[in-house]
Amino acid sequence: MRNLGILAHVDAGKTTLTERILFLTGATYKLGEVHDANTITDFDPQERERGITIFAAAVSCDWNGHRLNLIDTPGHVDFTDEVERSLRVLDGAVVVLDGVAGVEPQSEAVWRQADRHGVPRIVFVNKLDRPGADLDAAVRSMRERLGVIPLVAQVPVEGGVVDLVGRRTLTWPDGVLTVTPGGDEAARRRLEEAVAELHPAALEELGAMSDETLRAAMRDLSRERKAVVVLCGSAYRTIGVEPLLDAVVDYLPAPSGDPAAPLVALAFKVQPGRQGRLTFVRVYDGVLTKGDTVWDAATGRAERVGRILRVQADRHTDAERAEAGDIVALMGLKAARPGTTLSTRERPVRLEAPVVAEPLVSVALEGRTRADAHRLPGALAALVEENPSLSVRTDSESGQTLLSGQGELQMEVAVTRLREGGVAVMTGRPQVAYRETVVRGVTGLIHRHVKQDGGAGQYAHVVLDVTPLDGTGFAFASTVTGGRVPAEYVRAVEAGCREALAHGPLAGHPVTGLRVTLTDGATHVKDSSEMAFRAAGRSGLRAALDACELALLEPVADVTVHAPAETLGGVLGDLASRRGRITGSTGESVTAVVPLAELFGYATDLRSRTRGRGTFSTRPAGYRPA
Repeated sequence: MRNLGILAHVDAGKTTLTERILFLTGATYKLGEVHDANTITDFDPQERERGITIFAAAVSCDWNGHRLNLIDTPGHVDFTDEVERSLRVLDGAVVVLDGVAGVEPQSEAVWRQADRHGVPRIVFVNKLDRPGADLDAAVRSMRERLGVIPLVAQVPVEGGVVDLVGRRTLTWPDGVLTVTPGGDEAARRRLEEAVAELHPAALEELGAMSDETLRAAMRDLSRERKAVVVLCGSAYRTIGVEPLLDAVVDYLPAPSGDPAAPLVALAFKVQPGRQGRLTFVRVYDGVLTKGDTVWDAATGRAERVGRILRVQADRHTDAERAEAGDIVALMGLKAARPGTTLSTRERPVRLEAPVVAEPLVSVALEGRTRADAHRLPGALAALVEENPSLSVRTDSESGQTLLSGQGELQMEVAVTRLREGGVAVMTGRPQVAYRETVVRGVTGLIHRHVKQDGGAGQYAHVVLDVTPLDGTGFAFASTVTGGRVPAEYVRAVEAGCREALAHGPLAGHPVTGLRVTLTDGATHVKDSSEMAFRAAGRSGLRAALDACELALLEPVADVTVHAPAETLGGVLGDLASRRGRITGSTGESVTAVVPLAELFGYATDLRSRTRGRGTFSTRPAGYRPA
């Protein structure tokens, strides 16, 4: 079995590659095309209308006796949370690069995500049939931008590729694979030398290396993430797909897990289905059987598995059981969320949940009619359940309902889904998520929390230092000695300080980038408690922040613009007017760091400025002073 994801920058050809894989493995009998809006994995109406992947879709197929569970992930930065949750449950990945563009901004972003999860990868350099495609340049961009050692296992030839490991030439006349012996011996020697530098067994055979030794060494290096196997082709013309499937089996790891152990499974996606709520899970240990009762240790509740489904995007087939390593969808679970661990009551387990990115953009929503306003909270709750990177809150000053997420496109998709679900809404202009940070702190701030209301009193005395922290985040420490503040009260002070970070004194935005140190304090024999010290931490930090010098931070994005050379002057001027800081410029591209607030509506403006020929991509670049 292989559990793998298809990762890439938007428009690199992930979905087209997935369609070819499903067709060649016999999972489908007709090729779907993105431009024809009839692909298997882009089944949502918005995906087909926009021509991009929005939601990660799981499919299964068989290749040479191996079961492949494959997840086609989005390439747009606004939907990076779908990639994050998918990588959490995958054992390997195929990263697709555009043969003309090489490593693009979102290619780099998904690569770093896979690094964080320790997922081995192979690379498929796609679109080599396009004018300007250059395998060597794409490989060079991998070295420079990803910092990896590429092992080039194929080189392109007219209508096909040379398989350097198998010493054979593969061509696809009329879309059908034809194999002829012979290859490129010079390229083969370069591959052997690159592998021998990293693998002792390959080094011993350098000069007379067998195909088996080379393949085994490349498998070890790939699975240990010491190097990356690189293949090439054109998914649209079905060139290179079969050897890519062979490489998935040869070089990516099988899932580890023990079917005889007690059940451990992780829910990573919740999706509404035609027949009910679907919970996608990865089984790590044990066996899951239809009708089983499973245990959620986080909530302390049991749930019953009504059905187990093998998933083909929006099509499903029933299964009686799922074993360690399987990725399946369950029906019947009512409370499981992305990140929920399913186990047995006798051996409860909680696995680390996928990390959810902080929201960067908010949009105000209001129902058009009283009936819409009544249905809106339930519809929003369903959206957030399906996609944890979305969040909903009510603005304390305006009373407006605010939907927050990763970007303008994600907000557009969410609002469209509300309207498709029968809730007509009006929207305000998107707003970015500002933060407040400490520029100059205070030391020795004394705060006493004293409360007497006739019953048991409350007393807590704390002394706080507040200093700037390099970057964002929050750090807490205690230097109190002599037991003047017991350890349980120190923890209560920290909890109170964290509560105070929710609303800063400048404009009510969350506070980040500070270190709080509890330097002293005092207790009362009768009136001190964890509740009192928690209140002291909360109100004490608020008082300290009022005395600090603070600054407003705004989210910024790395922006890459591609446009005809004759229009770049206008593009540069426009980016400067948007408070952008230019970081690089070549013949037909510009890179810049631009405040996210200035990028709303940029796609339309860029098309107008470049006569419809300009494109751009973004990725979050943290926060900068506003």
